[in-house]
Amino acid sequence: MDTTWVALLRGINVGGRKPVPMSELRALFERLGHRQVSTYVQSGNVVFRSDAEESALVAGIESALRETFGFDVAVVLRNRDELARVAQAHPFAGNEPEAAKLHVFFLGDPPSAEAVVGFETERFAPDTLVVVGREVYVHYPNGRGRSKLTIDQVERALGTVATGRNWRTVGKLVELAAQSG
Repeated sequence: MDTTWVALLRGINVGGRKPVPMSELRALFERLGHRQVSTYVQSGNVVFRSDAEESALVAGIESALRETFGFDVAVVLRNRDELARVAQAHPFAGNEPEAAKLHVFFLGDPPSAEAVVGFETERFAPDTLVVVGREVYVHYPNGRGRSKLTIDQVERALGTVATGRNWRTVGKLVELAAQSG
């Protein structure tokens, strides 16, 4: 089934590490046979169409990234409908007028119930978070830069790969995915 996907690449083009030019990233996706490929900002957001299943897509994209750029990059996928649901579900959006203080960590796999219960979120106060399925919705009332809550802590606590996006980027990706299909 032809599906619009959003690939969220973890940790590229951050502080000069894991450099991936967007033109080369688009070309890589096209070589893999994906259609209507577009990228958004330099942080590794790719909107594309494909007939393949999620697990095959992740494996193929991660392998091609390793072969092309010489380093491992974790890839998290959401289809257009999943991403639209994420954009409607942020539990803190109604009370926070500043989009920059809202983030979503996209998880590669749903965490176990035990991992979610054991995640000691109160130690990150005043930051708050809620785990819903394969997403972690975060509110950084003082901004992300001063927070003790990092992506590495989320991955360790929940036992799965994660990549974060700010609320503006989530909105733009929803818009691009809707235009794609």
